[in-house]
Amino acid sequence: MSELKTVASNENTEERLRAEIEELKRRLEERHHGSASGRRHRPSATTLFVLAALAVVALVSAFFLGYLPQSSRQTALAKEAQESGLADPLVNVAVVQRSSSKSELVLPGSIQAVTEAPILARASGYIAKRYADIGDRVKEGDLLAEIEAPELVQQVRQAKAGLDQASSGLEQATANLQQGKTNADMARITAERWGSLVQKGAVARQDADTYQSQYDAQRSNVQALEKAVNVAKSNVNVAEANLGRLTEMQGYLKVRAPFAGVITLRNVDTGALVNDGSTLMFRIAQTERLRTYVNVPQADATSVHVGQAANLKIPDLPSKSFIGTVTRTANSLDPSTRTLLAEVQVPNESGQLLPGMYAEVNFTTPRAEPPLVIRGDTLVVRADGPQVAILGPGERVHFQHVQLGRDYGDRVEVLAGLEEGQRLVINPGDSVRENTKVKAAATETK
Repeated sequence: MSELKTVASNENTEERLRAEIEELKRRLEERHHGSASGRRHRPSATTLFVLAALAVVALVSAFFLGYLPQSSRQTALAKEAQESGLADPLVNVAVVQRSSSKSELVLPGSIQAVTEAPILARASGYIAKRYADIGDRVKEGDLLAEIEAPELVQQVRQAKAGLDQASSGLEQATANLQQGKTNADMARITAERWGSLVQKGAVARQDADTYQSQYDAQRSNVQALEKAVNVAKSNVNVAEANLGRLTEMQGYLKVRAPFAGVITLRNVDTGALVNDGSTLMFRIAQTERLRTYVNVPQADATSVHVGQAANLKIPDLPSKSFIGTVTRTANSLDPSTRTLLAEVQVPNESGQLLPGMYAEVNFTTPRAEPPLVIRGDTLVVRADGPQVAILGPGERVHFQHVQLGRDYGDRVEVLAGLEEGQRLVINPGDSVRENTKVKAAATETK
């Protein structure tokens, strides 16, 4: 700024001298034109000498006040540029540190209900009345809807009549069996009597054999009647089973909640026709306890185990966190994604968590040998692999290949190639090359 002021002052002085010379020339011309005799007036030697002296003074002043400062300024700029080209590059450095003794693994997950079930119509008919809608909290056994099925009522009556008929047949068969047993006993007694008379010679053997044959026939008849009773009993059992089935079906006319939860879906309304086993009426989910499935990468699969605590964060609820527990893992990796499926269950008594929410699951595990960690902006990725610029003895740079571990975004784990406490150049530019001497401006310990 001071150089600009000096140049401006010199230019003003030069302009002022030129103005004075022009004023003298103007006065001489006025004298020349204003002579009364009209003869030509020649300037005197003194006037010419003064004019020449003023011109010389103006030229000298312009030289010292204009050219010399400008030349000096250009010389200073050239010297400064030369010095800056020869100076050591100024760089910022960061110290290699060891990561925390606890490892944090954050994975995305999808929250689901621990128990969720569709409720389908078990009996065909029309919805007589509906008692539940989406969002309703119900208890186990609560009535959700009633189905009207006149055909089923008639089938139950028919089954009852069939059971009565089968019971009557059983009673008849039992009576016939009892009569058959009585006839068999009578035939046995008669045959025994005639047998004793034959031994005494009172009657002919032919008559005794006839009565013995009648007895054998009665015994066979008793066996047939016993089988008829068994058939009648089977018919009664069939009728009872049919009646029981229809009675159970009649019980499904009242649709009830299988467990306590929230109605998340309703597909029917009063008057709608529902078909047995095919019409989805409701969907109920148990939300007092939720589960979250996460896919753990292969590198971290061994660090997640059953019983481990996990911290769930919901992006929509940034000020709150939920503590869950790993309840089970697949114990095998998915060959397509090389990940381990793990389930984390979290209590939800407050009802703030909803099935279908996106969550960030944070696993914290202790590490016996925590790896080294460096800033992400110290890493140089080249064709021959990742490298870092180490600031060694004599403030000289050495590019070292490193083996990287987990990437945290602004920080990167280093598994091999560095030692704790080494200084690394932050954002090494083109001026920082192998064995280049640099000047460390600041050391950051972030």
